[in-house]
Amino acid sequence: MSNEVASPIGKESKKTQGNRKILVVRIAGQVKNKIKDNETLKRLKLEKKFTSTLVEETDAIRMGMVRAVSHMVAFGSVTEEFIKELKKKRAGTTENIFHLHPPVGGFKKSSKVAAPKGILGKHEDISKLAGRML
Repeated sequence: MSNEVASPIGKESKKTQGNRKILVVRIAGQVKNKIKDNETLKRLKLEKKFTSTLVEETDAIRMGMVRAVSHMVAFGSVTEEFIKELKKKRAGTTENIFHLHPPVGGFKKSSKVAAPKGILGKHEDISKLAGRML
């Protein structure tokens, strides 16, 4: 009977998190990359520098791919308002692929180091960085 009680709680948490989108921005270039990393970025449709895509947070396969190349991309959750602004300013030929500019004012932190000291990896303020790249 304990299994019956645990399953509704798990379903509720999935429903509340189901709407969250993760914005993934490629920061690293195309030179001196491992073949496996290039293939992963290609499958995420992040083939060029400053290309971004939206990934569902509940999609375990794509999120695993993002974590595998976290040393080359910056990612974090974004709001629906930011997604609307992104689609309005940078809508491309495909639905969830956006080609961004380099950030206005440059990167505030190192583009070669992970999140606390640099911009690579998971960010809480990815919308601020991507907003400067629109």
